[in-house]
Amino acid sequence: MGCMSIYLDVSAAVHRRAGLGRYAESLALALLEEIPDRLTLFYNREQGVQPHQRLDSLKYTSVSLGYKPWRMGVWMGQLARIPFNRLVPGATLFHATEHLLMPLKGTPTVMTVHDLIFRQLPEHHKPLNRWYLNGTMPLYCRRASAIIAVSEATRRDLISAYGLPPEKITVIYEAAASHFQPQSEDAQNRARQTYGLPERYILYVGTIEPRKNLERLLQAWAPLYQARACPPLVIVGKRGWLSDGFFAALQVCPAREGVILTGYVQDVDLPSIYSGATVFVFPSLYEGFGLPPLEAMACGAPVICSDASSLPEVVGDAGMLVDPLDVDALQQALGRLSADAELQQTLRAQGLVRSADFSWQRASQETLSLYDAVQRHATG
Repeated sequence: MGCMSIYLDVSAAVHRRAGLGRYAESLALALLEEIPDRLTLFYNREQGVQPHQRLDSLKYTSVSLGYKPWRMGVWMGQLARIPFNRLVPGATLFHATEHLLMPLKGTPTVMTVHDLIFRQLPEHHKPLNRWYLNGTMPLYCRRASAIIAVSEATRRDLISAYGLPPEKITVIYEAAASHFQPQSEDAQNRARQTYGLPERYILYVGTIEPRKNLERLLQAWAPLYQARACPPLVIVGKRGWLSDGFFAALQVCPAREGVILTGYVQDVDLPSIYSGATVFVFPSLYEGFGLPPLEAMACGAPVICSDASSLPEVVGDAGMLVDPLDVDALQQALGRLSADAELQQTLRAQGLVRSADFSWQRASQETLSLYDAVQRHATG
């Protein structure tokens, strides 16, 4: 391993941790196109988990600790200033893609910060996780040589929360993976059969958890469905933590026969489900970036989206933006877009144009120029 390497932490991708995993994997694959010889992957090997086959053929080093022991070990190492350099031999730079920055001596580090949900919406985080992040994030942010924020909203949150110098934080947008593109009628029909979807449907994609605001979505959608002014509601996503409130609301929802829960959907099928949607709706209260609306636009689905946090940066004027706390506004948008085929076509076209502004090639090039600047600064 004599050669000098940039190390990228892909633990979140190896362990399939929703959005963070997708970020780590997409960035790794895009960087490999640019710097195949200089990139080494790093991950914490939890019990019996193998990396994604596309990542498995690459150079990597790993440690074998459970999730919690590793997180605690990194924190203690930072507090005691014990360098972990032997875990990343020959590293010229280390990039932490989730909120976990191992202590390194003499090696510049970059950390990606996705969001500060644990501060903004503390009740939507497990207490232990909130305690950990409140203790570690200010420290990791101070110790990192540079920080990538995935949106201007996250950058603003970081500056106001921790008083970080603005020039330490670079905004680099994520992108939808390249297979998110409009799918043929055949592919859409196959997905309908596989997952039992109707001809027309309102679609939500994401974890089922309180900050996704699905209870208000139900309140807005149900009367429209009962009045036949809106198609069935398809919810694609895993049951997140604290999802009981939503399932209780669903039990008593007068239109519950119109709600289809697909459970987990294979990634290869998602573009067809997006493409077949009459309307894609994403009423989330807070997102660091918000990948589902971007994926939906890339597949040509017309989007209704919350106007909160980073989402306006992603959707721009290519979708209908509504206040996520205003059930009436959400209901009006759903009713209007479901009924107006011309508006659907307009938003489909605008969404495709808008989504083309975001690409992993661009993200990886911007990330590389940050690496170069950080390394120049370190040696200068």
